[in-house]
Formats: sequence, structure tokens, C-alpha cells
Amino acid sequence: MSNSGSTSKTLRLAAVGAVTGLLAAAFYVAATDTGSRGVTAQQFVDLQQGGTPFAGFRRAHAKGLCVAGEFVSNGNLASYSVAPVFRAGSTPVLGRFSTGGNNPTAPEMSSPVRSLALSFELGNQQLWRTAMNTPPVMAVATPDAFYQQLAALAPDPATGERDMGKIQAFFAAHPETQSFREWMGAYQPSSSFAAERYNSINAFYLINAEGERQAVRWHAMPTQDSGENPFSESANALQEEIASRLAEDPVRFELVFTLANATDDPDDPTVEWPSDRQQVVAGEIVLQAVHDDQGVCDQINFDPLILPRGIEASGDRILRARSAAYAESYRRRAREVLAGNVYQVEQ
Repeated sequence: MSNSGSTSKTLRLAAVGAVTGLLAAAFYVAATDTGSRGVTAQQFVDLQQGGTPFAGFRRAHAKGLCVAGEFVSNGNLASYSVAPVFRAGSTPVLGRFSTGGNNPTAPEMSSPVRSLALSFELGNQQLWRTAMNTPPVMAVATPDAFYQQLAALAPDPATGERDMGKIQAFFAAHPETQSFREWMGAYQPSSSFAAERYNSINAFYLINAEGERQAVRWHAMPTQDSGENPFSESANALQEEIASRLAEDPVRFELVFTLANATDDPDDPTVEWPSDRQQVVAGEIVLQAVHDDQGVCDQINFDPLILPRGIEASGDRILRARSAAYAESYRRRAREVLAGNVYQVEQ
């Protein structure tokens, strides 16, 4: 490969790595026993938001669109979990499509990461929230490695440019990034939120009535093709395209669960489980409309550790530390909204 091609690939990896790294950066203190270094979750959220925060917006995935619909379960997972969402029937869902980064005005088509977050309203004071992303795995497995990754990706304050040598050295020193790099090399972003596959990335356990545990990851699998995006020149191309689709018909995804076997490590988010693992289609996510009140989604903290009875977190240290970062980001934007200090996005 030519030097220019290698640099281009490294930059692409850096772009996605920066988004996924910033997502996890604030988890560092909560997920390791190295908090004695004096690094706090607040400092990492500072890193997420950059020098000029967009007040009132999420510090990651700031740009997004709220949608409403339902999850129609076929009952296939009822024997694996007591969670009511897996019984045959329908559960109301609020969702949010988003792109990576902290800028609510950034052009969407250039984003290397797209996300679908969902909140399932299960009744009886039970909620299930999941934040899914297009990468199927994370680049590294520990918050400490994420911290090192961020240090490698950080632009030089004097020039504003990243040091390609540092980035290449980081990936060379971390062979566990292999699965992530292979995915990134093959990934081609679509021109529609409706045509992407969204992944839980981290693993969880389903718990059935007998207390048996099954490690799983889940995926929202598209049932529609991308096609041409007539809004491709717009900074809001993905939002406008999905809104146009929803004005005509629902947007549907199959919710598919991959079941780990005894050789898979649920605590390691860097390894994609083999394709021959058993998969169960749990039902269909049916998104029916853009939600009239975008503020409803803005008020939701899509913390992936908000789980109903019947779903439990794995021992993945990054996953188990995410709540602190989500909560800190939520507190900041909530304070800003209450104070009337909100960045105004031109329509």
C-alpha cells in the first residue's frame, strides 16, 4: 500500500476511533482501579465536549432525530428471559437516530459512526434502554487502553493536526484492535439511517425463570435498502431522508440476538463472535413516525445499563462504567437547559 493510502486508512481509523474513544473516555475512572492518577469522569466529559461546548446538547452523538414506534415480539426469546419485552406482543418504543461527535450542526453524511438508541416502556416501573452503534466491536477492551488511544488521537495543540506516527504506533501496540480495524476497512456508510446495522457491541446476559444465564449480543438488522438520498447535499441529509421515509411507511428492523457459546468471552468487547453462533430473531422494531416533540428524546438518558428484570450486564469493564459518563453528560445539558443557556441551531 502507498504511503498516502496507508495514511488515509489510518485517518479513517482515527476518525472512528475518536468517536468510539470519546464515547468511552469518561468511563475511565469508574471502570479501573487507577483513579488514583487523579483523572475524573468530569475531566473526560470535558474532553468529549471540547473547548467550546454546545450548551444543551449531548456531549457525544449531539446531532440526532427522535422517532416513535413499537417493538413487536414474536416470543422466541421468552424461554431465555423473564423480561416482559420478549413475550409475544407489542411494546411502545421511543428511538433516536444520531451521528457521532459533539457538534449538532456537523454534516451527517461525513460521520463515520451512526447510532440507534431505543427506550422500551415495559410498564410496572420497568425500562429497557439500549444504545447501539454501527461498529460491531470496540477497538480496545479496557478503559485504560481507551485513555491511551485518546492520547494518541489527540491533535497537537499548536498545529491542530494529529500525529500519524503516534496513531500508527498505538494500533501496532494493541493487537486487540484487529477486529475493529478489519471492520473499519470494509465498512461503507449507507445513505440512510434505515439501511444500517446497529450493534449492542457489549454483551449482556438473558436470565430465564429458572435463573439460567445466556450471554448475548443484539443487533438491529435493516430490512430496507438504502437507495439514493435526495437530500445528500444537505448537512441534515440522514435526518431528512429518514423523515421522508417515515412520512410514507414505517421503517423496520429485525432485532436479532447472537447467543454466545462456552468459548466466547462476554467481557471482551473487542472480539466479534463467529458467524456460526446461534441467532434468534426476537421480533421487529417498527418505527412509525418522527416524534413531534424532539425534547422528549433529549430528556432521555440512553444509559445501556438501564435494564429490566431478565437482562443483566456482563462483566465488561467498559460497559459497567458507562453510567457515570452518561449521567455526567445528562447533568450538564440539563443544567444548561434549566438556565436557558442553549446553543441555537439554525433551521
